[in-house]
Amino acid sequence: MLKALASGLLISALLISVSCADKGFSKCNCDDEGGFWSIESILETQRASDFLIAVAYFSIPIELLYFVSCSNVPFKWVLLQFIAFIVLCGLTHLLNGWSYGPHSFQLMLALTVFKILTALVSCATAISLLTLFPLLLKVKVRELLLKKKAWDLGKEVGIIMKQRETGLHVRMLTQEIRKSLDRHNILYTTMVELSKTLGLQNCAVWMPNEIKTELNLTHELKGRNFSYNFTIPITDPDVAWIKRTDGVHILRPDSALSTLTYGEHGEPGPVAAIRLPMLRICNFKGGTPEQVQTYYSILVCVLPTEQQRSWSNQELEIVKVVADQVAVAISHAAVLEESQLMREKLAEQNRALQLSRENAMRASQARNAFQKVMSDGMRRPMHSILGLLSIVQDGNLNNDQRIIVDSIIKTSNVLSTLIKDAMDISTMDGGRSPLENRSFRLHSMIKEAACLAKCLSVYQGFGFSIEVEKALPDIVFGDERRVFQVILHMVGSLLDGNTGGGTVILRVFAENGSQERNDQRRATWRHFPSDADVLIRFEVMVYNKISQSEGCSMSEVPSSKSRYNNRGAEESLSFSVCQKLVQLMHGNIWVTEDPLGFAQSMALVIRFHIRPSIGTITESGESSDQPRSNSVFRGLHVLLADDDSVNRAVTGKLLEKLGCIVSVVSSGIECLSAIGSSATPFQIIILELQMPGLDGFEVATRIRNFQNRSWPLIVAMTASIDQGIWEKCMQTGMNGVIQKPVLLHEIAAELRKVL
Repeated sequence: MLKALASGLLISALLISVSCADKGFSKCNCDDEGGFWSIESILETQRASDFLIAVAYFSIPIELLYFVSCSNVPFKWVLLQFIAFIVLCGLTHLLNGWSYGPHSFQLMLALTVFKILTALVSCATAISLLTLFPLLLKVKVRELLLKKKAWDLGKEVGIIMKQRETGLHVRMLTQEIRKSLDRHNILYTTMVELSKTLGLQNCAVWMPNEIKTELNLTHELKGRNFSYNFTIPITDPDVAWIKRTDGVHILRPDSALSTLTYGEHGEPGPVAAIRLPMLRICNFKGGTPEQVQTYYSILVCVLPTEQQRSWSNQELEIVKVVADQVAVAISHAAVLEESQLMREKLAEQNRALQLSRENAMRASQARNAFQKVMSDGMRRPMHSILGLLSIVQDGNLNNDQRIIVDSIIKTSNVLSTLIKDAMDISTMDGGRSPLENRSFRLHSMIKEAACLAKCLSVYQGFGFSIEVEKALPDIVFGDERRVFQVILHMVGSLLDGNTGGGTVILRVFAENGSQERNDQRRATWRHFPSDADVLIRFEVMVYNKISQSEGCSMSEVPSSKSRYNNRGAEESLSFSVCQKLVQLMHGNIWVTEDPLGFAQSMALVIRFHIRPSIGTITESGESSDQPRSNSVFRGLHVLLADDDSVNRAVTGKLLEKLGCIVSVVSSGIECLSAIGSSATPFQIIILELQMPGLDGFEVATRIRNFQNRSWPLIVAMTASIDQGIWEKCMQTGMNGVIQKPVLLHEIAAELRKVL
């Protein structure tokens, strides 16, 4: 506006000058007094104009100085030149106003000086402007660049604001989606929230069927009542395109997905579709995903038709992010569902395990009750009987009486072993050996077995004979009781299987390892004994009277009334038990059939280790030419601690038989009290390990803790054959272990060894 006003004033002045020149005002009529164009009027007017110009010139620098001091203006030196130029111009006009009348020389001199300074400053300012114009042009270009950058920044701010708005929508949708952990609720929530946020006309989810050949419309925002299933083949081009590529796809109006999802007549609005990965549970099992074929469902969104809208990049970004969040939520729901199923399965297994545990505890309680009944009702009385028999055996007996007593003792030992096996059923299955190997007289054992077998045969109406190879070794190393038990089983089985009479023959002879057998089931069993080993074969056969009277071969004529064949005999429970025992002794047992297929004989082959024949071999493994004297035990003070009154009485009698001075107590506490109050120190303490209250281990430990120079010798007494118990006894400080049943010669041997 100011530029236009200045231009107008300049043009008006030029026009007035030209018009005046054209009208003939070439001569100045300055003598006309009293007129407007008189000399006095003109001079006064010029004087007033000069004063006004000077005032204006003086005010402008003040304003410029105030402006420069209040702002950081570039090119201040140019402004300072302008200020000097204006001030000098104002001074010239001010001095010029005093020069219209009479004036002095000094005024003219000052006016001349100021005009010269004004000319110099104006020239310097003009020159400065010539150098300033390129800089001003650069500033203009820089201003344009700044404006462009500001416009770009505004555009970026707009994009950021849109992204922020999109993020808000996505977070809101994600929160709504993750409120539920059910797959169907997640999908329905997604469709509802997307419709609210984007203003959709319809939203639907298409899922593949089980055989992955078609897509079924399973979830829809409208909730139409389908009279039939809406399906699309998996080979549809749009379906294949969407499943093959990632991102949101804009579908054509004539697409099958568009028309079926729109669900109304007419052309649908813009349709967008994206795949949803449906993760399987097996992708996560075991910590490492398995290589399984991934399958996809399709999310379809339809915009309203009447609004003439189109999908914007922001809306497509929202759909893509929401689809990713839906896939994550569905995978979490699937994992949670699987974990719930696993939790239910584990709970069911836990209930089954708890039931099994209760059953096992009941079985253990029943087993403990059975063992207690067996121990109290059978094992302890049998041990007492064996102890009393050992006293009888040590008395003055003739040969027949000694044979009978020895046979009773052997039979009682077998019965005691069977009771022990019944009380510890898991011994052989648990990997522990139920054998008690020691040196014994083979011929003596055969004689005792033959005596008992003869009694059994005669009782059931059979004859009996024995054939023993004289070259058999006398002393061998093995389990005498188990061998005796198996021989009695063989005799009893054959007698039970034959009721027609006949003769029972017991044959014992050495067998060569290379000897062949006809039975192919035993062809793989071969033993090649070393020089220190021997294979002994025990064979029990039954022959009837007809074969004996006619002189026929006994192995070819069967008993006429055999009740079972060899297959039935080998499948019986008692035979299985004996077979396992024989295998533990590195042997074999089998049934030999006659030509008609009946069980006619049983054979047992066992490997024994040959021991040198030096003196008499006792059951404890000691050898002596003559029975050792028991004078070493006379006057020996022994303290016996046993909670069972019968066993305590029998063991006390055995010790008194040896010549010991016996004191008996019934508990561990009484044992400790007797040791502390006795005037005569006990030389040997015999402790039953399984005593109520303080057991034998605790009593032995407390005795060893006594500060006494003459500690008594401690001997444990137990019915267990577990090697771990013996080692624990040695670690506790006991000096020996007596194995029940307690026999006279065994307790004597153990005490002699301890002393």
